[in-house]
Amino acid sequence: MAYDESLATRISKFFSSRGVPAVSKAMMGGLVFMVDDKMCVGVHRNSLLARIDPEEQAEALARKGCSRMEFTGRPMRGFVLIDPSVLKTEAQLKSWLDAALAFNPKAKASKRK
Repeated sequence: MAYDESLATRISKFFSSRGVPAVSKAMMGGLVFMVDDKMCVGVHRNSLLARIDPEEQAEALARKGCSRMEFTGRPMRGFVLIDPSVLKTEAQLKSWLDAALAFNPKAKASKRK
C-alpha cells in the first residue's frame, strides 16, 4: 500500500535534526518510525499515525483533524491518525511528533517473535 513519502521525509528530517535515532520500517500498510525499538509515529496512506499517551487520547481527539486509529475494526488505545490538512506547517507536525516522543519512554515494546 502506498504512503505519503513527502510526509515520511518530513518526519525523518525532524528526528535527524534533533538527533533522535529513529529507524523506519514498513509496517501496517505504511511506514513506521521506531525509537528505542518501539513504534513512535508512522505514515498510514497520507495521514500521520502517532502513538501518544493513552491518558491524553481524549484531549488529542478533540483537536481538529485527529481521529482514533482503528486496526482490523478495533480502536487502538494510544494511537491516533492526524489528517494531512492539519500538518501543513512544520509547527503543526512538530506538536504531534513531540507528543509521540514524550510518550515513547513510557511505551512498552512489542514482544519479539
